[in-house]
Amino acid sequence: MVAPGWYKSSYSSNGGDCIEVAANLAGAVPMRDSKQDGGPVVTVSADTFASFVRWAGAPAGEFGDV
Repeated sequence: MVAPGWYKSSYSSNGGDCIEVAANLAGAVPMRDSKQDGGPVVTVSADTFASFVRWAGAPAGEFGDV
C-alpha cells in the first residue's frame, strides 16, 4: 500500500487555515486539515477533485469557511 504524500497549495499563506491533499494515489485524492495531521481524512475520486478545483467558485473563494 502506498502512503499518501501530503502537500499544501503554494497559495496557503493565510495563517494555517489550509487543507492538505495527497496526489500520489491512483484514482483517489485524500484531503485533511493541515493542523490535524492525525485527524480525519476525506477521500474523493480524482475526477471529483478535478471538477471541484476547476469550478469557478473554488478559486474565487465562494466556499468561505467550508
